[in-house]
Amino acid sequence: MLSVVIPTLNAQRHLGACLASVAEADEIIVIDGGSTDRTCELAEEAGARVIPSARGRGVQLAAGAEAAKGDWLLFLHADTRLSPGWRAVVEDHMRRAPSSAACFRFRLDASEWQARLIERGVAARVRRLGLPYGDQGLVISRALYEEVGGFAPVPLMEDVDLVRRIGRRRLRLLDAEAITSPERWRRNGWLRRSALNVILLALYSVGMPAERIARLYR
Repeated sequence: MLSVVIPTLNAQRHLGACLASVAEADEIIVIDGGSTDRTCELAEEAGARVIPSARGRGVQLAAGAEAAKGDWLLFLHADTRLSPGWRAVVEDHMRRAPSSAACFRFRLDASEWQARLIERGVAARVRRLGLPYGDQGLVISRALYEEVGGFAPVPLMEDVDLVRRIGRRRLRLLDAEAITSPERWRRNGWLRRSALNVILLALYSVGMPAERIARLYR
């Protein structure tokens, strides 16, 4: 059984497309951190189970994993949708590499040349460092998730923290795409946003607490 876990906070603009893309899942759980828009209503209309949670992506993801019934978990951001055929790719991974986690190829839903540059940068980071971010999704068995300790209740870098504990030898790249909204890059500036992500990762790598990094991010 595959459970999809989606953390939300005022995500009505993108949630519909996200939910539609994972309709093949056995279970969809939306963990909401206190939305004041139609996020929860849209999730319920799509047949998802909505669970309220304290705010914070790490906290929400951990709560979603605990509530999920599946022996496989797929964590996905609300502004991301999966490409057609993803379920067959995930099932193939389950059969071939049940002791490994997996992520999707990163793609931005944009035509600008900057988007292609960022996609290549992400691919290089995953290939060389084995370090995907949460906007690439994460497929993991419950057994492995529990073995490595699950998501930490941190305000930022929860994805990096978990992937590091999984280890690059137990992480595979799937032949399917996680297609992410470019809204944050367009709002903050393509190169500025990417540079900020690199700086924050570097600060986290040298030991800066996630709470301080979250303040800088905001």
